[in-house]
Amino acid sequence: MNAVGVWDLHMKITMIGHSTVLVEIAGQRILTDPYFGLHGNPAYARPRPPARSREELSNVDLVLVSHNHFDHIDRRFLRVLPQSVPVLAPSATALMTRFKGGRNVIGLKPWERRSFAAVSITAVPARHVTFTVGYVIEADGKRIYFAGDTYLAGFLERIGREFRPDVALIPVTTFRIPMTMGEKQAVEAVRCLGPHIVIPIHLGIIPRLPLMRTGHSPEGFRERMRQAGLNAEIVILQEGESWMPQT
Repeated sequence: MNAVGVWDLHMKITMIGHSTVLVEIAGQRILTDPYFGLHGNPAYARPRPPARSREELSNVDLVLVSHNHFDHIDRRFLRVLPQSVPVLAPSATALMTRFKGGRNVIGLKPWERRSFAAVSITAVPARHVTFTVGYVIEADGKRIYFAGDTYLAGFLERIGREFRPDVALIPVTTFRIPMTMGEKQAVEAVRCLGPHIVIPIHLGIIPRLPLMRTGHSPEGFRERMRQAGLNAEIVILQEGESWMPQT
């Protein structure tokens, strides 16, 4: 048995690419921040393609959109998604999410909760350069925190205190103009959240200009965690790789 006790062995977390993660729990397939573009944009390149296509993931049960930046929402995917599939988004950008192709869009404010079958979703605060939220997924007595893009802020302590997440999906790398947490902030975020498992996200784009890049990496984050004496398990997933609880 691993350190987190008795897990639901049906839980599975698969890295599709960047911040697009497939969470399978309680019979539900939940996709975060869908982004299937192959080439990035004029400022950012995508060095590796996503592990699955839009069509392969159009059968999910629920989609969570943290914000509407190009690398977190995919117009073509939203258009192939069946209208019956709920797309959760920040309430402030729900209308824009509809413009981007979402049909069954549900806008949530921070700390607002909705239930879907056996899964409960709570939108939680996030701090970014646009309107954004994170999400806590609850099912089978387990909690998964998906940060989206956020900087370190005081609300992480409240998330840790109120939800005690078992798994945290958080950004751990940044660029010369920081758009998310870097290694040091991610360590402090883990200290606030207290998760058992940390899966780094936001690793699928790089600035096209070398001067905009930094040496931040998941491995550097893992080393900083060790130096800080934090014992959360760091699980680094490449595109197409999955994590499942161990008995």
